[in-house]
Amino acid sequence: MISDQFLIDVGLDRERVPTFDQYSFSLASVRHLRQLPLHPAVTFLIGENGTDKSTLLEAIAVAWGFNAEGGSRSHGFDTRRSHSSLCEYLRLSRGVKRARDGYFLRAESFFNVAAEIEKLDEDFDNIPRIADAYGSRALHEQSHGESFLSLLVERFFGNGLYILDEPEAALSPNRQMAALTRIHELVAQGSQFLIATHSPIIMAYPNARIYELTADGIGQVNYTDTEHYTVTKSFLNSHERMLEMLLSNQEKGIQ
Repeated sequence: MISDQFLIDVGLDRERVPTFDQYSFSLASVRHLRQLPLHPAVTFLIGENGTDKSTLLEAIAVAWGFNAEGGSRSHGFDTRRSHSSLCEYLRLSRGVKRARDGYFLRAESFFNVAAEIEKLDEDFDNIPRIADAYGSRALHEQSHGESFLSLLVERFFGNGLYILDEPEAALSPNRQMAALTRIHELVAQGSQFLIATHSPIIMAYPNARIYELTADGIGQVNYTDTEHYTVTKSFLNSHERMLEMLLSNQEKGIQ
């Protein structure tokens, strides 16, 4: 069946992999990867720290044509080459519809993207300023969280593939809900999202597909079965008891 979503699934060309004993092919999420079907609207990658969600997400972004440090497909800067060769072994199944927009957001390197935008605007002052697409205020003049929302609200214009790596990193709970609202608006405008996140607020997006990365590989999970949801709910519902347990255990360890 012909699909009109931008990215249908991600697969690993396992026959070409030189060895699964070498990084990043030795990662559990990669070693067990065969085919990862994506939701036409929103797909989440979740997991504990160290499960290398960002490594897989970055490889998908680079295979699509984005810069490893983030930005649109027109960004080609390289502050520090550190991405793995995994992108060369991925197979991306694309739909028939062509994306009019796209962006790769890496929370940890968005500062570098903002700096590159300022540099390009200084070097090429005879063309429209790139920074204007991000709103009336320069990204470096905003807080980290404000600049993230400016990206979502001002720069993303819909009908695009947006790959976001931990977008909640600089956002308060209120701003995370604002980001969720904006994601929904962009989905209604024909966009597709692939998001790595730890935020139980953001991953609550309805009808999304959630993949959990563990030591055993990648598996689909329901939102209310995620550790992010259950732990957060337990803590908020009984925070005094949870704190007593956590801090008393810490005190015993100090003794």
